[in-house]
Amino acid sequence: MSDGRFHSLAGQLLLALPGIGDPRFEHAVIALCVHEPDGAMGVGIDRVIPGVGLHALLHQLEITPGAAPDAPIHQGGPVDPQRGFVLHSPDWKGEDTVGVSDDLALTTTLDVLRAIAAGAGPDRWLIALGYAGWGEGQLDEEMRRHGWFTVAARDELLFETEVCKRWPQSFKAAGIDVRLLASTSGHA
Repeated sequence: MSDGRFHSLAGQLLLALPGIGDPRFEHAVIALCVHEPDGAMGVGIDRVIPGVGLHALLHQLEITPGAAPDAPIHQGGPVDPQRGFVLHSPDWKGEDTVGVSDDLALTTTLDVLRAIAAGAGPDRWLIALGYAGWGEGQLDEEMRRHGWFTVAARDELLFETEVCKRWPQSFKAAGIDVRLLASTSGHA
């Protein structure tokens, strides 16, 4: 970014580096959905909410689960933990679906949950409550310090890899062995 132009990281996975300094983000894997000069927003995909599945969530919203599998619900982040987010393949589009990248979309309205329950939703999806947010320039500053690493948000990492393995597998996809990562950055 030395030429002054902004480069959006939307559609990337943010991987917390060891020693990030915030226990809420230790081993975090966040699907970055928005990254603009005035802020950023992402959904955590590295933890699930214990004992909460999709069927319970649908019942709470008075939606019959129908064809939907009882998938786990992810802890999307510390901001607005009652708000739901569905990360999904771009083959389905609802009233407020936002294209994150060519391979990823985000929907926050109930129409996507109704479609999933009816068996007419996106081919691939995951659901989270809450999100991670950054103010103007905050994520860019954290990227310059020891905090985050980015990799492409590939389908297999988002939708096929077990939740507990997403952090090491995402680094592995970038050719990095997590056992060799240091918890502090060097100084020249």
